[in-house]
Amino acid sequence: MNLNLANMLTMTRVFAVPVIVVLLGIEHAHQAFIWPYLAAGVFVLASLTDMADGYVARRQNLITNLGKFLDPLADKLLIGSALIMLVDLGWIPGWIVVVIVCRELAVTGMRGVAADRGVVIAADSLGKLKTISQTFALAPLLAHYPIFGFDPHPLGMVLLYVALALTVFSGGNYLYNFYKNWLQLE
Repeated sequence: MNLNLANMLTMTRVFAVPVIVVLLGIEHAHQAFIWPYLAAGVFVLASLTDMADGYVARRQNLITNLGKFLDPLADKLLIGSALIMLVDLGWIPGWIVVVIVCRELAVTGMRGVAADRGVVIAADSLGKLKTISQTFALAPLLAHYPIFGFDPHPLGMVLLYVALALTVFSGGNYLYNFYKNWLQLE
């Protein structure tokens, strides 16, 4: 296994997942102000590694097949687990998470089928924008409780609906590109 610096940064997102889940699990049991803010802090720090690992990989020519596999997986694990925990806490509607998770599974499946045919469907700018918007929505949603007179939850919900729209739109774009490439293969 090639765990270079870029891949180690990616792995920090994977290792952040159980930390966030535990912190939000403690919140679920004790409803204390501190746990969601700690979870949000871990989430933000882990999310920053997404930019850092890509920068390091390109700058130091550390792009590997392992990294190409781990990077989107780490994003999906981090964002998906945070969304599921927010549903468990009753802080966001479950149907939103169903749409987001189904889109992720569909796009991953399409990429797998295309790859089997020798076609690479790379992440595009819409997919990257989708991930960024989900990250910006989740940070205030994870914090949840008002602090210094500011309630982060309404802001997080507005951003989540923006992220949902981008999720659906980018998923449709991937589906279109997959279909277009599929027709060329037939």
